[in-house]
Amino acid sequence: MSELLKAVEAPVNENIPPLRPGDVVSVHVRIKEGDRERIQEFKGTVIRLRKSGNEANFTVRRIASNGIGVERTFLLRSPRLDKVVVERHSKVRRAQLYFLRERTGKRARLKQKFD
Repeated sequence: MSELLKAVEAPVNENIPPLRPGDVVSVHVRIKEGDRERIQEFKGTVIRLRKSGNEANFTVRRIASNGIGVERTFLLRSPRLDKVVVERHSKVRRAQLYFLRERTGKRARLKQKFD
């Protein structure tokens, strides 16, 4: 049975470094518009990381114009992800940072973690 599961599993994307909740990341996604393809950058904080094999995903939250929060979920094994750049690590004490949804401005900042 395990050989069957391995045959169905998607290959790991090497362009994604190890992620943790609280990381400020820049995700470069390939977007297809008609017959053209371009790369769009989505920069924000990782608020959730789900590790479950083929369905592993992570959610990135950023504040768009007028203080509106935008969240986007990406599959870890997706071939659409061109690259993920970790720009900063933050000190957090939770696995899911859902409390950031209610906070804006200075209250939504996380302390930087120096390794």
